[in-house]
Amino acid sequence: MIIKKKRIVITGGTSGIGYEMAKQLSPQNEVIVIAKSTDKLHTLGQEFENIVGYQADLSNLKEVETVTDTIIKRFETIDILINNAAVQYTPTFLDNNFVYENISREVTLNFTSVCSLSYLFLPALLHNHKAIILNINSGLALTPKTSSAIYCASKGAVNIFSQSLRYQLKKTNISVQQAFLELVATAMTAGRGKNKMSPKTAAEKIIHGIEHGIPD
Repeated sequence: MIIKKKRIVITGGTSGIGYEMAKQLSPQNEVIVIAKSTDKLHTLGQEFENIVGYQADLSNLKEVETVTDTIIKRFETIDILINNAAVQYTPTFLDNNFVYENISREVTLNFTSVCSLSYLFLPALLHNHKAIILNINSGLALTPKTSSAIYCASKGAVNIFSQSLRYQLKKTNISVQQAFLELVATAMTAGRGKNKMSPKTAAEKIIHGIEHGIPD
């Protein structure tokens, strides 16, 4: 699939990997970015003429439903949905700074919103041309670490969901892909690990995978 003259929705597209994907895809495509920060969305829209932003907190399912409905009413069809937004909290259950309320936020943003967006955008993705749902995942979905147990579990859930959804949509125009990333130098990984991949390189690899139909 050549990514040209496509309408692409990217969640979490104002920073890190999402920003780089939006940047690289916008010259030849129409890019719709969903993100939490209104200020960052405004800056993104000024920086790139082919990008339009919509504000939503994806840990709030009411906002997920509202933003999806707004986008579909305006654009009707979508060619690629990239579920990229995620959050990772590192304290363990035994740490004094563990925040109980973050369990729900992390699961909702990392997993439930991915399921919800995939379902709610389905009417816009089901059309006469090839369409793609791409879920950005992590190696931690396959090999979890001691910290960030909820993050690892939510990414593991995204992996199983993606495989099952691929089976469900096999006879439609929609392909389901995943991108399992190694450690990338983003705000999420600040202060952790060495020899990290740059967001630019990560975005290039992801786009290559989309174009060549690499499932995982």
